[in-house]
Amino acid sequence: MPVYIAIDLGAESGRVMLATLEHGRLELDEIHRFTNGPLRLRGTLRWDVARLWEEIKVGLRKVALRNLPIASLSVDSWALDYVLLRRHEPLLRLPYNYRDARTDQTYGEARQRATNERIFNQTGVQFMPINTLYHLLADLKTDPGLLESADHFLLIGDWFHFLFSGRIAQEQSNASTTQLFNPLSREWSEELIGFFGLPRHIFPPVVPSCSRLGPLLDEVAEETGLGTGVEVVAGCTHDTGAAVAAVPAEEGARWAYLSSGTWSLIGVELAEPLINQAACHANFTNEIGCGGSIRFLKNIAGLWILQECRRAWSNQGNEISYEMLTQMAAAAVPLRSLVNPNDPRFLRPGGMVEKVQAFCRESAQPIPETPGEIARCVFESLALLYGQVLETIERLTSAPIEVLHIVGGGSKNALLNQFAANATGRQVLAGPVEATAIGNALLQAITLGHLESLTALRKVVRDSFSISAFTPADSAHWQAARQRFELLST
Repeated sequence: MPVYIAIDLGAESGRVMLATLEHGRLELDEIHRFTNGPLRLRGTLRWDVARLWEEIKVGLRKVALRNLPIASLSVDSWALDYVLLRRHEPLLRLPYNYRDARTDQTYGEARQRATNERIFNQTGVQFMPINTLYHLLADLKTDPGLLESADHFLLIGDWFHFLFSGRIAQEQSNASTTQLFNPLSREWSEELIGFFGLPRHIFPPVVPSCSRLGPLLDEVAEETGLGTGVEVVAGCTHDTGAAVAAVPAEEGARWAYLSSGTWSLIGVELAEPLINQAACHANFTNEIGCGGSIRFLKNIAGLWILQECRRAWSNQGNEISYEMLTQMAAAAVPLRSLVNPNDPRFLRPGGMVEKVQAFCRESAQPIPETPGEIARCVFESLALLYGQVLETIERLTSAPIEVLHIVGGGSKNALLNQFAANATGRQVLAGPVEATAIGNALLQAITLGHLESLTALRKVVRDSFSISAFTPADSAHWQAARQRFELLST
């Protein structure tokens, strides 16, 4: 009965999960949950990774008290952000948050120096100012000595693997998000590294998904009480890679996935990267998944907009749970006001309620005033964006999509799921909610030889967790809304 520890780090919270695989079924037990979020420090946005490390160890001590035979542990996290380290210094500074505004300038400058086509042909990655490339260029511009003096940079999840195992390695699914990795050669893009003058020595070795990194370091084993013999595994360190691995899709079905959370990542699985002019102009991305598969997807605004609105209401003394917001949204007038969730104004934190209202005012729509009206506006706009992206995927891949699998935290929102079915005109299958932690654990099982393949992994998911189905409805009203949305998003 293999037992695994899945450490799942998200932009709002982190969890230490215990996973048990027995008779083809997986059971998850949340051992420790802790908050996460941007740390505001002298006009910058950072991540307090030292506190996260302490919280993770709290969770591991709780696991140790259960006295179970732990086979392995693995970390997944958001992508893009990185820690700089040097020799015996595991943390040269608190890492920047991807939403920090320091890339506003380097994002434009880099695309002027090198054409979009040149960068896309090398990396197949969507253009966003949050990408690792533009943060490294910001370092090069403002503090080149620090970057030059570092031995390596490691993305967040891989840095925690380094703390656990002592091994410096960048897992492929994570590396492929940076816009500095070539998904065809499966190596760092020497062309772009040289062109932008980045110090080559800081780029760590890359390992494929489902790699053994080595045993848990003695000092960590002793401090947490886990003891020796626990293997540190890099499954898919990028949380989206882990979540997509856990999509409960049937073999041969015509399906797309939506990993729904702070971000919405919507796409399909391909055998090879799709890097051409049409994909570049549509601003899609090619990220590497389990077994070298390609996650051809669009990274779009997710529940971040509503999360920021909720934070603003909370600061005003109006605490509203997500459940209550959803109930308020259900009672609001349908399809009254829409926004383009990908509008650049929504990328940065702060003033989100006013930003939503300003968008509606500028586009001559009714201005949403109440939390319920704003929540409904966000939910409906996201659903319409899902439909728009699915149609683009079908055009780019020349393959029809019949089913949309929604996984992650957003999949438990039945109202949003129904809107997604209505807006896309496709059946929506929602769940599992804990797809990232499930994928994390079952990728460990593949690594250790307890499961044979990704197909076997997905059967375990189908056999272990319930899935909710949503059928399209109210097609006439949503068709009219699609036409309105097209005008707002051009």
